[in-house]
Amino acid sequence: MNDYLGVLHKQLPDQAHENKVIFSEPDHMASQFIKKNGKQQAPGITFFAAVTVLTFATLATSAQAQTPPVEDLVKKELAAFYYSGKDMSARVSMRLINAQGSVREREMAMLRTNKGDAGDQRYMMVFDTPADVRGMSFLIWKYAKAEGDRWMYLPGLKAIKRIAADDKKSSFVGSDFTYEDISGRPLNDEQHTFIRADQIGDRKVYVVESKPKGNVDYAVRSIWIDQERWLPLKEEYTDAQGKPLRIFSADKVEQIGGLWTVTARSMKNLQTGHKTEVIFKDIHYNVGLNDDVFTERNMKNPVLGK
Repeated sequence: MNDYLGVLHKQLPDQAHENKVIFSEPDHMASQFIKKNGKQQAPGITFFAAVTVLTFATLATSAQAQTPPVEDLVKKELAAFYYSGKDMSARVSMRLINAQGSVREREMAMLRTNKGDAGDQRYMMVFDTPADVRGMSFLIWKYAKAEGDRWMYLPGLKAIKRIAADDKKSSFVGSDFTYEDISGRPLNDEQHTFIRADQIGDRKVYVVESKPKGNVDYAVRSIWIDQERWLPLKEEYTDAQGKPLRIFSADKVEQIGGLWTVTARSMKNLQTGHKTEVIFKDIHYNVGLNDDVFTERNMKNPVLGK
């Protein structure tokens, strides 16, 4: 956290020596000229140009010197977006909108708990509506340093299905979010590069470019991270040719229990025009959820309280 990104500096040529500039008193400077390549020019021009370049270089160096190392930026973003509080409960509404404007809706309860300080987590999601998915539930055991475990309960079959590791890249119940989007990616699954400081609306952001180390559905994920709240305000997914695939937007940010929270978010598939809008309601942090909530046994007849 205390390390800072190094900044490359270009060496300015010794133009004053090269051009043989002789500086005069300010009140005489305008009338004095020197020759360069057979042309006359003001002696102070080279000097003032060098000062200007140095000034902007100093400002740029100062700005980047205040930027934390890129991995610290991403760690803070992951902590703010996925790990706020010791645990969390919420009601979640999803609107699935196709390119023609037709809308399907989903309602579910979401519970999440953090396990220790290593970054492990557990998620439970239970669908209420519509009727064809009522009672369907998802259980995720996420590990910071290993592949996570995922299960799905299908009430029609009264069966629990284990979700394969490769399916984490698949669509979550027909939405434009993947299973991995829901629970997040481990820090070391991607190679991160700081791009620049920028601004979205009135919010100052850091732009980070993340490239997956494994075989996933995108080549580059660009993230706009709020410099104060550390939440991702925007993400763009592109393929190896730079063609845009999906775009994430934090549409509403609110403070819940003292913690900044993205309460409305959306993901759009730029290839199909399909879009998913998600709203979080009745959000509570530090509920004190019991580990029994996050078990296969609880998937069939879920108890969503403590």
